[in-house]
Amino acid sequence: MRDPAENAQLALLLEVSGTPKPGNVDRHREYEDLRFEQFMAGAVGALPGLQSAADGDPLGAAFEDAVEGMSEQSGGNTQFGALLALAPLVAAAATDRLTPEAVAAVVGATTVADACGFYRAFEHVDVAVDDPPEGADDLDVRRGRDAVGTLRARGLALSDIMELSADHDGVAAEWIAGFERSFEAAGWLLEDDGPVYKRASRAFLRLLAAEPDTFVATRNGETAATEATRRARAVLDGEEDPEELAAEFVERDINPGTTADLTAAALFIALERGLEV
Repeated sequence: MRDPAENAQLALLLEVSGTPKPGNVDRHREYEDLRFEQFMAGAVGALPGLQSAADGDPLGAAFEDAVEGMSEQSGGNTQFGALLALAPLVAAAATDRLTPEAVAAVVGATTVADACGFYRAFEHVDVAVDDPPEGADDLDVRRGRDAVGTLRARGLALSDIMELSADHDGVAAEWIAGFERSFEAAGWLLEDDGPVYKRASRAFLRLLAAEPDTFVATRNGETAATEATRRARAVLDGEEDPEELAAEFVERDINPGTTADLTAAALFIALERGLEV
C-alpha cells in the first residue's frame, strides 16, 4: 500500500501522463527545452522532500528539499507549483485527515522558518513570477535567501506569504481557500471512469474552463489567459478539438501550468481516497 509521499509522487507522474492537456507537456507533446522525461525525473527526485512532509518535518524545509530534488534533471523547473500544492496536502494526509479543514490547519500552523524555506527554494530553479506589488520589493521571492532577514523582522509565516500572493497566484489561492478547487476536481476524477490519463485530461480542462490560469496570465498576459479559458470551455462544449488545441497552444507557448499544478493536487487527493491505478 502506498504512503502519502508515494501517492504524491504518483500524482506527479499521472499528471504529466494525462493527455491532451492543451499547452502542457504530456505523453504526446513537449517543448524543445522541456520534455516529458524531465517531468518524470523531477517526480523521482522530489520523493525525499515529499517524504519529509509526510514525516511531519517543517513544511518549508520539506518543500525546499522536494524542489531541490526535482531540479536534478536537465529541464529546470518542471513541478515547482505542483510541489507547493502537494506539500500541505501530504502533511495533512499523513495524519489520516485529508480534509479541507485539516489542510487549513496545516497551512495555519506554518512558521517564519517555513517561509524562509519557501524563499530558499527559488534558488534551485527559475520560476516565472509576477513582480511584487509596489513597495514590496523586499519580499520579492526572486531574492531567495536574501529575503530571510525581512521575513524574520516582519514575522511573516508561510501562510502570510501565500495570502499576499493569493490574488495573482492560483496555487497560493488554494492554500488560503482550503484547496477548494483541488478537492472538487478530485471528486470529478473519482466520479469519472476510464483510464486515469483521460480522467486527468478532463479534470484539467474543467479546471481551466472554470478560471483563467494565473501562470498564463504571468507569462503571456491576461488576454491569453482569458482566451485559454474560453477555448477550454469550447472543448467541453464539443466546439473545438482538444488535440488540435493542444498542438496550437504548444506552438504558441501558452502553458496553463497552474491548472496542471491543481490537477496534480486533485490526483493526489483522489489517490488517497481510493482512485485505482
